[in-house]
Amino acid sequence: MTEILTQAGIKNMTSALGILMAFIGVCAFVTSIVTEALKSIAIVDRLPTKLVCYIVAMVLTTPVFCAMMAYMNQPVEWFMVFASFLASFVVAKVSMNGWDDVTELAQRLILR
Repeated sequence: MTEILTQAGIKNMTSALGILMAFIGVCAFVTSIVTEALKSIAIVDRLPTKLVCYIVAMVLTTPVFCAMMAYMNQPVEWFMVFASFLASFVVAKVSMNGWDDVTELAQRLILR
């Protein structure tokens, strides 16, 4: 059975999914930190936080992807860059919900 799954590329798929999840997690963390830092600027603070988060995710995700591919010594194709742009929307959603969850937990546990 293992041989059939290996021939089908399941082992490689599992590895790729792990890398993808780590990539999204790191990008979401960086996006959250940069968004919070930018919100301390008065001009940026007038914009909705979700909009700022989407913009930051779009700006950061593709360069982080290219840096990761350079670190892994892999070539970057045009469709990979496009996929990283699409992944920026997932990164933004994960980033936005992450801070909401942290705030909710803080209100429940610390600010009783």
